[in-house]
Amino acid sequence: MGFLGLLWMYRRLLIIFLTPCLLLPLPFIIRTKEAECAYVLFVVAIFWLSEALPIAVTSFIPALMFPMFGIMKSKEVASEYFKDFHLLLTGVICLATSIEKWNLHKRIALKMVMLVGVNPAWLMLGFMGSTAFLSMWLSNTSTAAMVMPIVEAVAQQIISAEAEVDAMNISSEHVLANEGIELDDHTKDFEVNGSEMTLKHRNGHANGHATACDVEAEKVHDSSSFNNEHIEMPPTSNGRIYRSRKDHMMCKAMCLCIAYSSTIGGLTTITGTSTNLIFAEQFNTRYPESNSINFGTWFLLCIPITVLLLVLSWLLLLWLFIGLNFKEMFRCKKEKTARENASAEVIKAEYVKLGSISYEEIVTLILFALMALLWFTRDPGFFPGWASLFPKYMGYATDSTAALLLGLLFFIIPSSKRTGFRGKSSFDYEPLITWKEFQACMPWEIAILVGGGFALAEGCEKSNLSEWIGSKLSPLGSLPIWLTILISSIIVTTITEVASNPATITIFLPILAPLAEAIHVNPLYILIPTTISTSFAFLLPVANPPNAIVFAYGHLQVIDMVKAGLGINILGIAIVMLCVSTWAVPMFDLQTYPSWAPSFNVTAP
Repeated sequence: MGFLGLLWMYRRLLIIFLTPCLLLPLPFIIRTKEAECAYVLFVVAIFWLSEALPIAVTSFIPALMFPMFGIMKSKEVASEYFKDFHLLLTGVICLATSIEKWNLHKRIALKMVMLVGVNPAWLMLGFMGSTAFLSMWLSNTSTAAMVMPIVEAVAQQIISAEAEVDAMNISSEHVLANEGIELDDHTKDFEVNGSEMTLKHRNGHANGHATACDVEAEKVHDSSSFNNEHIEMPPTSNGRIYRSRKDHMMCKAMCLCIAYSSTIGGLTTITGTSTNLIFAEQFNTRYPESNSINFGTWFLLCIPITVLLLVLSWLLLLWLFIGLNFKEMFRCKKEKTARENASAEVIKAEYVKLGSISYEEIVTLILFALMALLWFTRDPGFFPGWASLFPKYMGYATDSTAALLLGLLFFIIPSSKRTGFRGKSSFDYEPLITWKEFQACMPWEIAILVGGGFALAEGCEKSNLSEWIGSKLSPLGSLPIWLTILISSIIVTTITEVASNPATITIFLPILAPLAEAIHVNPLYILIPTTISTSFAFLLPVANPPNAIVFAYGHLQVIDMVKAGLGINILGIAIVMLCVSTWAVPMFDLQTYPSWAPSFNVTAP
């Protein structure tokens, strides 16, 4: 193994040791609190982006370095690692654990697909709609992992059914061809109406010795000049063999629609993605007097973005891999094709396997609806919410209050599986979820990562690094605000393709908030599009877990994901720019600098 090979093997170790050493002149030469905090920020950012250390482990570096540099006391740093966000996450994971345990997510997905029909184009839209809906409440990773096996079964059944139909057609044509040849053999020596019947030459056989194989070969050859749909393709690089290019394209489109819709659906709710949660918590911590961001306002803001991006992504995938045939898509009262019948049978069979809806699913669905209702109605803004019932304690109850209330019920309400008597007088029962099941679903890495982000943000404030950054970025105020938003959105969209989404948003929020304050622009004007754009990781298999999950099924190549993902990234940024230019403006009064943001005049040194 050469020198370069050794460097590549030990690249993480080199990053761990070289990064702190090469950045040491920053705190030792400048010797200000701003420089010392910047040193910690750079080290953490490089470790997060390169993943030289596990992301959660890197998140503890501020707790180590801030006390050493005298930026924050150890107790102060430790208090940043557990916030209201973690309580909200706990309640949400209780719900997600119960949904996955009792297969409610699978029932919802299959039912939604059954409602849209079995035409391949509508089938894709059905899968995308159900996946996006589930991703609003579950993590995009678990959603993709749950739906993808169903999609794979449907795709393979479609291919198998069409192969059987083709085999039946070939068999019937084979019989007809034999009968025709046999008739010609009996009549070729006889004259009819004064003329001699002769056997037509087929494929160059002038003596009438054409066989059924010749007839069929000619038929296949003739049809192949017009349509290569039923010609077996050579094996792909992953070893898969597809009957036709059309089958291969369908499998690609099905995989990509699940990967992208599981990410797009998470944009809709505060709890849908970790980036949304991180933004909401950091924004509310930095601007405690603002009540702009809550579950209801975020949903109203993002539901048009989700719907637009979902529909446009569907059309783009159809155009790239299957073809836009609106006449076929909207045909009425015509007999279903073999593909459609096969799809319907697979989906129906999967749904039948679930049986009738269980008691546990009903209870989970009720608690699910109650949690969403409490989130929407706490403080919607356009009418008094249930938080107004406690006027003496305004602002005390948050979305985490509702999440915890319903989350605790999952540990209290019994399931139908009773464990029986223990001893003579005590009776034990199994709740909807157990603590071990909750622990298995709880994303501890994300929880620690968010805590590290809060610690970094607080350190930037205490050391005045945020104010210093704002003073240096104030010249950007001369640019049009739409250009500033576009540049920041493109930057985070590019970086999030090679770095984790939570790490990206955690790095950029403490930078962009001071920028908005420095140029005297409503912080939401820049932070909202940046936060949404951080989720646009559609380009590479390693960009986010759903991409990796669907890529593992072997239907896709990297170029397929790049080709489709680039288009969806462009569409996403365009829709976000449309959002902050239209309906987001009256929702958050983006044109005026808010009273809850700090007012100060920044003068360059």
